[in-house]
Amino acid sequence: MEFLENELYHIYNRGNNQQPIFFNHDNYIYFLQKVRKFLLPHCHFLAYCLMPNHFHFLISSDPRTIILKPVGGKKINVLSEGIRNLLQTYSKGINKQNGSTGSLFQQNTKAKAISKGSNLYDLLCFNYIHQNPVKAKLVEKIEDWQYSSFRDYCGLRNGNLCNKELAIQLLGIDIKNFYQNSYKIINDDDINNIF
Repeated sequence: MEFLENELYHIYNRGNNQQPIFFNHDNYIYFLQKVRKFLLPHCHFLAYCLMPNHFHFLISSDPRTIILKPVGGKKINVLSEGIRNLLQTYSKGINKQNGSTGSLFQQNTKAKAISKGSNLYDLLCFNYIHQNPVKAKLVEKIEDWQYSSFRDYCGLRNGNLCNKELAIQLLGIDIKNFYQNSYKIINDDDINNIF
């Protein structure tokens, strides 16, 4: 994956054959610990949602994101390498837990550049990520899903993975009407633009 400086990216992947990647509460927490270790040093997180068989991140790139480091005789982007390390070490832990082998995730993680400042796809992607558990009928209300950043933005939890101030600035989030705006219906045509 190639990343440019000062861009927004929707990063996502899912389990092989759409199978689960999270099997219990501790798996979600373990994954987030890996995110902090391997990804957070290279970008700003604006939103995330971990679903039973996939994940979504909305990140903002900066000068740290585009650094290249030597890996096996090649120069690799540090965030791409971080994503590889995240998925590889998480998979290893889950395989050990489940007594299984093989790849847990689909081959290629996707990173789609989102038009920054358009207030069209950037905020739409932010809301889409948070609406995921409701659309999947895992919960009735967005705030009931504990494995996303929505609860942090609502003030229901004091998480610090996401840079909320930066997200508010970059995405033009209206904090006064945040809750109501988060439930706005997103049409299928718009969703296609964030994938």
